[in-house]
Amino acid sequence: MTGPDAVKPGVARRAALAAVLSALTLLCGFLITVPTSQAAAAAPVRIMPLGDSITGSPGCWRALLDVDLKAAGYTNIDFVGTLPSQGCGIPHDGDNEGHGGLLVTNVAGQNQLVPWLQATSPDVVVMHFGTNDVWSNIAPATILAAYGKLVDQMRAQNPAMRILIAKLIPMGTPQCADCGQRVVAFNAAIQPWATSKTTAASPIVVVDQWTGFDTATDTYDGVHPNASGDRKIANRWFPVLRDALGGVLPTTTTTGGTTTTTGGTTTTTIPPPTGSCAASVTVVNRWQGGFQADVVFRNTSTVASTAWSVRFSLGGGMSVAQAWNGTATTSGSVATVANAAWNGSVAPAGSATAGIIVNGDPTSWTPSASCTKS
Repeated sequence: MTGPDAVKPGVARRAALAAVLSALTLLCGFLITVPTSQAAAAAPVRIMPLGDSITGSPGCWRALLDVDLKAAGYTNIDFVGTLPSQGCGIPHDGDNEGHGGLLVTNVAGQNQLVPWLQATSPDVVVMHFGTNDVWSNIAPATILAAYGKLVDQMRAQNPAMRILIAKLIPMGTPQCADCGQRVVAFNAAIQPWATSKTTAASPIVVVDQWTGFDTATDTYDGVHPNASGDRKIANRWFPVLRDALGGVLPTTTTTGGTTTTTGGTTTTTIPPPTGSCAASVTVVNRWQGGFQADVVFRNTSTVASTAWSVRFSLGGGMSVAQAWNGTATTSGSVATVANAAWNGSVAPAGSATAGIIVNGDPTSWTPSASCTKS
């Protein structure tokens, strides 16, 4: 074509290039504005329980802690470890590194933690470790040196690792008459060590599992926790782990929280759960025709409660036969456990536990609890 309407070859190429660039601009704009919910699936915060048989054989405090966290709104979590669950009678995420019989000094000396970290990539480590070392009369300084090596290995795997370390629960057994005092001496050395080892990027928090734990009522052999002991251990971990989950943790994908990238490192701030309280109902013992459950109320607000109640549905054929540390009522298939006269006041981040005996079979029962607070 010739004349004023003819398109010259150079003009045609420029027009085609402009059309391509325009299409690419629209496509990039679409990709940039994809809502977070449509991006890669949220990466859960990975929590490694680390220790010996108190953590892993069967370590039912982990089951209670998992249930409690999810009841409080922390559902995007993943307990990790190379060992599987050992039961406990309630559905939970049971992966762990609770190796029965191991000494923390041997784990450090033989670099056993390194492959466990590489296999599981935790963001948070929850550690109760050293009971077998204390039993073996290993000096506190030697145990703490092992702690230090493990912390260095954790940080080599993840520079932003959050580390929660327990003061050991007491021991009281005639097989080791001196162990009770050895635990006291070792626990006294943990906080000074942690203060010297903690960093802003990878904080160490010491969790007091010793105070209020009674070997006569909270263990079945003077060393290992029974159901009461498991509940106390879970209760002590809960507020500290909750705070760790409310902070900034590393992730490789977007989440429902706020994601930022600084210096090539992506971090995600995980929002705390909403509401003024959280609740859970956990089966802790069972027998033919009945079972025992813990009903836990947690105050997630900033104001102490004056009264509380927990409401949940009973399974088919179930009835509440007895309650303690609270009062139980039922309406149809719905049970409500309210505070007793003496435990209605629960401080912020605190909890109260009531017990119930229920007639029925809890095998397929998965109660969902709600709560009220005043």
